[in-house]
Amino acid sequence: MQLSCAGRLIRGGNPPNPVSKLIYIETTIPSFYHETRSKPEFVAMRNWTREWWVHAGPTDQFVTSDAVLAELDLTPEPKRTDCLALTADLPLLEDRPEIDETVEFYIEHKLMPASLLGDARHLALAAWHHCDILATWNCRHIANPNKLEHLHHIHDILGLHTPILATPFQLLEAEK
Repeated sequence: MQLSCAGRLIRGGNPPNPVSKLIYIETTIPSFYHETRSKPEFVAMRNWTREWWVHAGPTDQFVTSDAVLAELDLTPEPKRTDCLALTADLPLLEDRPEIDETVEFYIEHKLMPASLLGDARHLALAAWHHCDILATWNCRHIANPNKLEHLHHIHDILGLHTPILATPFQLLEAEK
């Protein structure tokens, strides 16, 4: 099934609740949900991810993309199976030629390095589909406050919506 809501093209799932937020789930979210490293910072990130997932899941509409599934498919087992299972029921945002053009524009204007096509694609998908939030643990290239002004400038040029770029920890804190 394909849904259309406020410019959003989504494959699968139910129509979004009009008061819920549309949240793009980037690759690092299922990865940290199933994090197995024992360093305290990784344990904290895993716990915040799980708490946020349970808290936001019933009220907001989670979506992802084929780009996320392709990245997760490169994850070693058994984590790959767990991550793909977590995202299995999430509707997929439709990829279209405008996404590729936006990714190229990001790279040409130094918003993202050419080596990070996946990060640029996640941002372009979330922007084109009017996601309210792009949830990520990638604070270097996506949820980087130092890039936000540049991102807004690029999106103003392109006429694109800029989603909130946030980690599960930030989203949990915002709910308090």
